[in-house]
Amino acid sequence: MIKKLKIIMDFIKIEHTLFALPFAYLGAFLAKGGLIDLRSFILIATAFTGLRTAAMTFNRIIDREIDALNPRTANRHLPRGLITLKEAYAIAGIALTIYFISAYLTNDLAFKLSPIPAITAYIYPYLKRFTTLSHYVLGLNLGFAPMAGWIVVKNSFDIFGDAKLPFLIGIAVIFWVAGFDMIYALQDYDFDRKYNIYSFPARYGLRAAKVMALTNHMIFYGILLYSFTYLYVPKIFLKVGLVIILFLILVQHYIIRQGSDEKRIQIAFYNVNAVLSSALLIFTFFDYSSIAFFIAFST
Repeated sequence: MIKKLKIIMDFIKIEHTLFALPFAYLGAFLAKGGLIDLRSFILIATAFTGLRTAAMTFNRIIDREIDALNPRTANRHLPRGLITLKEAYAIAGIALTIYFISAYLTNDLAFKLSPIPAITAYIYPYLKRFTTLSHYVLGLNLGFAPMAGWIVVKNSFDIFGDAKLPFLIGIAVIFWVAGFDMIYALQDYDFDRKYNIYSFPARYGLRAAKVMALTNHMIFYGILLYSFTYLYVPKIFLKVGLVIILFLILVQHYIIRQGSDEKRIQIAFYNVNAVLSSALLIFTFFDYSSIAFFIAFST
């Protein structure tokens, strides 16, 4: 039983939740203007873990035949038979149930909008067969995170009003994810060209993909910088955080500039980006906390 559970956890790549979850908490934190209550904290975690698990499982199910042909992915759970197709559908069903129940327990608006991320998560794997815009649809899946976090707290979302900041952060996340997804696709360049998969590297070449990935990340950083400069005036902690985020972006692209082997791409794709999203949340938290401390000290 424990062995099977380990296989399932490896199958759904639960650690990849670290990409989106900090942005969801960031949206909630901005909406609250400080720490959120425990109930909201837990519901955000269960909703995003459920959705992320379902999205990963959809991807594995829909791509199972392609994965079996690709030497890099042939050892994945479905091609090897470690997870049966029936079990995969069951995992997706349970994950979606957890997601929708969490949304229902959150508030009316969260539940009404909850099918949208689930639909885009299901569509994404198919788009890889038709268009390079699939990178941006994957970005959209994670771009919902700060907006959803805001909705959890506010039960409203006015992009022309108080929700402009999480909305712009969500747009920024789309470009951030598209950029690192293009980096991830570098390792499948030859396979994608052979089997007509519409990744950006396969369609336009390795050099163009690296340039486009960097361009996406500069757009991400530009939107982030604008958002936290004009919609929220950062104090010292967030200023330091924004510098660190720029450094992490540059490190990521320095790594792939030195080579596109799987080890380098995994470092650039997972390690650096998991730190980046967490860093933004942590430094924003300290920035808000410093304001609260100053107000309390002054009074």
